[in-house]
Amino acid sequence: MSDALLNTLAEALADVVISIDTCDDDVLDPDTAVKWLETTGSLLDRLPPADRRELARLFRRTARRYAEGARRDELLRIPDGFGLDDDQHELYCDAIEHIERRFVATVREADPAAPVTTCPGWTFADLVRHHGTTHRWMEHLVRTRACERVRSREIPLDLPDDPAAYPDWLARGADSVLGMLRKVDPDTPMWSNGADQRVAYFPRRLLFEALVHLADAELSLGRAPSIDPGTAADGIEEFLENLPYFSWLAEPVSRLANGSVVLTATDTGASWTAAFGEVGFRWSKSATSEPSVRVEGPAGDLLLLTYGRRSADDPHFRVTGDASVLASWLAATAF
Repeated sequence: MSDALLNTLAEALADVVISIDTCDDDVLDPDTAVKWLETTGSLLDRLPPADRRELARLFRRTARRYAEGARRDELLRIPDGFGLDDDQHELYCDAIEHIERRFVATVREADPAAPVTTCPGWTFADLVRHHGTTHRWMEHLVRTRACERVRSREIPLDLPDDPAAYPDWLARGADSVLGMLRKVDPDTPMWSNGADQRVAYFPRRLLFEALVHLADAELSLGRAPSIDPGTAADGIEEFLENLPYFSWLAEPVSRLANGSVVLTATDTGASWTAAFGEVGFRWSKSATSEPSVRVEGPAGDLLLLTYGRRSADDPHFRVTGDASVLASWLAATAF
């Protein structure tokens, strides 16, 4: 793409952002404006760090074409408003560190033999062993820059004999994988089991693995999980992006009859549509006008529904439409 085209696109986007951000409420519905800006921010978050920095540079170049004044100031605020200078890779790593500390502290309080209510047949020892295995698997993949699939069973675990020592083992694994992720350029190409074939795939994937398994522990201890709505929204999108690459989900989804499910977050206004059937699976960050079924609820609870940690009849949700389509979708995507 030529420099002239990049500059023109950046200037056009900047003009649209400012127009929407400063539009009078009687011209543009405020909720629509917020939703558009949030959607744009979410799309920009998916750009590699180098592209985000380049876009910030182009916005600032556009601003410098204007004389000092309100217009120039508004343009200069765009990179900060979208966090284009933020290091998304490091932000994911920071979020993982926070969640892993909570996870370790939570499982220390539990009897290793106690059941995990959200994972039938599992004990807390099983939950910790599973998540700790994920740490060591990801650390190995990133350290070796794997170019093909490596099974987790092929990775040395150094698992303690005593389940009471599992929390310390879990903490060591979390520190190890985070140390590795923070050392490697996120744009480094490598194998992954998802859509993104770069190192950048792994911190995002690990964050939601940790977040959902923390919820497993908290729910099993009778506690209500607390999930940031923005993080939950990213988690729903990460799940939908990777679903076609997870064979154990893609195959049962491919057998579903024609239908569509719309998830709408009541605390943020964001919506997602998952459609499936004869034309295959597809999703979008919007609400189709006539879905088979619609589910409304807080973003954090929708994330837990997506992962099968809450049921559709939970009082957190309002379900309208064909509940059988939702039941079929949830059964096919059970993680």
